[in-house]
Amino acid sequence: MAKNNNPIEKTGVVVESLPNIMFKIKLDETGEEILAYLSGKMRLHRIRVLVGDKVIMEMEPYGGKPRIIKRL
Repeated sequence: MAKNNNPIEKTGVVVESLPNIMFKIKLDETGEEILAYLSGKMRLHRIRVLVGDKVIMEMEPYGGKPRIIKRL
């Protein structure tokens, strides 16, 4: 039986920048605030994420912290 590892993509706006490349993000759909971290590729290419930026996050279906994969 194969695992279902399809990540869920959601959009939101960065509300607060926290230490250790963590961000507080307000989801577009629900208005809920969640914690997310920056993906490795965004760190590697030194893409800056600032408060007020709209971002796309990848969330695992089984839980865990979402990771920011793109800045819009």
